Amino acid sequence: MEEKILRQEFEWKNRKEEFYKRREAFNQNIEDLKIRYNDKEPSAIEQYCLLILQNSMYPFDFKKNIEALYSIDNKILAIEYSLPIPNDLPTLKDVKYIARYNEFREYHFTENQINKKYDAVIYKIVLRCLFEIFSNDVINEIDAISFNGWVTAINKSTGKEETKCIVSVYVKKSVFNEINLEKVDPKLCFKGLKGVGSSTLFDLAAVQPIMIVNKEDKRIVESKTVCYDEATNLAAMNWEDFEHLIRELFEKEFMQNGGEVKVTQASRDGGVDAIAFDPDPIRGGKIVIQAKRYTNTVGVSAVRDLFGTVMNEGATKGILVTTSDYGSDSYEFAKGKPITLLNGANLLFLLEKHGHKAKIDIEEARQLLKN
Repeated sequence: MEEKILRQEFEWKNRKEEFYKRREAFNQNIEDLKIRYNDKEPSAIEQYCLLILQNSMYPFDFKKNIEALYSIDNKILAIEYSLPIPNDLPTLKDVKYIARYNEFREYHFTENQINKKYDAVIYKIVLRCLFEIFSNDVINEIDAISFNGWVTAINKSTGKEETKCIVSVYVKKSVFNEINLEKVDPKLCFKGLKGVGSSTLFDLAAVQPIMIVNKEDKRIVESKTVCYDEATNLAAMNWEDFEHLIRELFEKEFMQNGGEVKVTQASRDGGVDAIAFDPDPIRGGKIVIQAKRYTNTVGVSAVRDLFGTVMNEGATKGILVTTSDYGSDSYEFAKGKPITLLNGANLLFLLEKHGHKAKIDIEEARQLLKN
């Protein structure tokens, strides 16, 4: 008996020691996170926001798979949030004791009541997430939040499991802080913030997210500033410099709405030369940009390639920019598609719009490139 007690005591001491080690490591991780967060490291800001959302308690259980991506350049936090489905909501309304039968009877909400409750719950979860992040932004590093709410459920028409976005909203902190959440109607508030969602969320109808940002694209390279003036012939410019010039130009075009443009690794394979991340609720999303420093008319094959790239990249739009022009077949192909074609004249106009001047002299460029 004494030997058993000694063994149990020894095991208890070992468990105690392991507990203190784990606690010390946990506390050290918290301290490290605090230091990195105060230093405004993007990964620390993302981790901090995830901790806030993951530890938010709700009156019913559902799987909270959450991803957060912070852009230090424009101070936007993108949140991808796994929402509950209607079946996750509790259906029990009341339990009554029936003395006559000496039994308890359960009373449940009707399907219509559950559907109505589900819509209200989703709007409240979205607003709560926005509030928790903005109110806990103690270092004031988040100017806006892009929130996409996703569900994974069985499609009743196919019997297959699908994951789709059912609500999406982009909100600036300055706008959200003006809202009195205690007195708003959640649905009307969400719509007032220009949120996107079907009229009946319980149908789980998919919507196009306002903004999806995947900045882990391995093709992205560091951008550089290109020096040029009104004497610079864009049609004869180094092709890499031309791509960086286009990046710089579109960054100025998009930055007024908090957008960002990145140059991709040079490949000359008809792929993507730049990627724009635009949070604008109308134009927004991922936009692929191709730059063609040409002295000849751009053929329809280049426009077809751009359209294919838009589809493959899951982008919302494609922009093709050239120093020359497009043939009628190119413009015809682009009709009704999410494609914008900008020729040399459009390019010079955009440059002048943002305070820059250059020239496009096709004949001069042909001679220079030939030599």
